[in-house]
Amino acid sequence: MNFKKITPKQFSNSLFNLNGISKKTVEEHLKLYQGYVNKYNEINEKIVKLEDEDFSKGNQVYSKIRELKIESSFAYGGVVNHELYFSQLGYDEGTTSGRVPTGTLLKQIDIDFGSFENYKKDLRASGLSARGWVWTGWNIREKRLFNHIGDSQNTYLVWDVVPIIAMDTYEHAYFIDYGTDRGGYIGAFFDNLNWSLVGNRFESIKSCKCGDECDCS
Repeated sequence: MNFKKITPKQFSNSLFNLNGISKKTVEEHLKLYQGYVNKYNEINEKIVKLEDEDFSKGNQVYSKIRELKIESSFAYGGVVNHELYFSQLGYDEGTTSGRVPTGTLLKQIDIDFGSFENYKKDLRASGLSARGWVWTGWNIREKRLFNHIGDSQNTYLVWDVVPIIAMDTYEHAYFIDYGTDRGGYIGAFFDNLNWSLVGNRFESIKSCKCGDECDCS
């Protein structure tokens, strides 16, 4: 079985200058992301080393291969979710564009939610209801945007849906700054969301004709 180690991504320095989300929170959050990268590599190194005896003992209640496969998906979800989360936050100093959605993305939001305000209301309520993550995803089959709730790192598996926004709702994303006030954190999340980046991502995904080798997301 082939496996290549992954390495943590580097994010824009603007991530450390957010409004309402402190540098301390971001620094601690990035440590968790690094931990997911490390654990994903560690788990997959163990999968590569599985022996015939391990495969012969596969069991749905408990087995080594079950444990490693489940935890691999959890660790990988922690990597990918956080990479999307961190990459969409913050603006370059002096930049005023990207504070609200425009163009193709705004038109699609209006079609699917009725208005941008309705979209924000839906995302906020979803964020208050989630135990882990909320993703705004583009459904390739249905051709619509929808806010999906996930209660764990590895609960995203929604067929034919590509996320364009990821909002972390675990307490570690906001507790230093907001305590139990998740609503306050969600407001800060909106304030720091770079809609120019999100819009570019959406247009790339919506117009994608790459097929199985797609890397638009």
